[in-house]
Amino acid sequence: MCFDLDSQPPVQPIASSDARGEVITLTSADGTPFAAYLAHADSVRRNDAGIVILPDVRGLYSFYKDLALRFAEAGVMAIAIDYFGRTAGVGERDDSFDYMPEVMKTKQPQIRDDVAAAIARLRSEPIPPEAIFTVGFCFGGGNSYQQAANHLGLAGVIGYYGSPTRESRDGAPAPINRIDDFECPVLGFFGGADQGIPAEQAQEFDAALTKAGIAHEMIVYPGAPHSFFDRKYQEFAKESEDSWNHALAFIDAHTPKP
Repeated sequence: MCFDLDSQPPVQPIASSDARGEVITLTSADGTPFAAYLAHADSVRRNDAGIVILPDVRGLYSFYKDLALRFAEAGVMAIAIDYFGRTAGVGERDDSFDYMPEVMKTKQPQIRDDVAAAIARLRSEPIPPEAIFTVGFCFGGGNSYQQAANHLGLAGVIGYYGSPTRESRDGAPAPINRIDDFECPVLGFFGGADQGIPAEQAQEFDAALTKAGIAHEMIVYPGAPHSFFDRKYQEFAKESEDSWNHALAFIDAHTPKP
């Protein structure tokens, strides 16, 4: 396991914020209900942006609910989704949840439809976001890159240590093999000491995006391992803070100004 179960996002909460969140149930295109966590704040909006959070293999784990709140505190309406509505239901899960059998059952078309349902929920807000992004971590990082090619009207996609060159578990093409269909800018974060996703993958992705004329930035942190953002705050605080600031700047840069 590359994360601690009690880890929290390496972003300090804003004590005076009115950000709040709630677990909701969404319905995918095939009629499947799945859980999500919607977070927003009334007092601050960051250029009317929204973001769909694609978790790692744990699904809708507490880490990602907290992260949704951190985005809301930064003025970005956020919704974190669960992948396992079809196979594990919508109920709350504890640390004993055996997630890998459920991960193995996921399929890219279903993830796409679940993301589309989350986007629709954001767009149904009384004041909907002008621009919507995805951000994903590990398993979710690769899933986030996939959404750039899924014709969802996204303003950008962000991936943390997700493989751009590995095909999905259901045999779907890797993100790098779908670049001709990418419709939005891409931001990627990688650990230079990641044993599973070596820096060469980031370089290959960078070259392919450049060749295709897709606006992008690939950032590799030397010495950082896989899942550096998911670990204890003090372990990789500098890299985590830098990536968070880059992500917010990316959102700002690709959100229409009032």
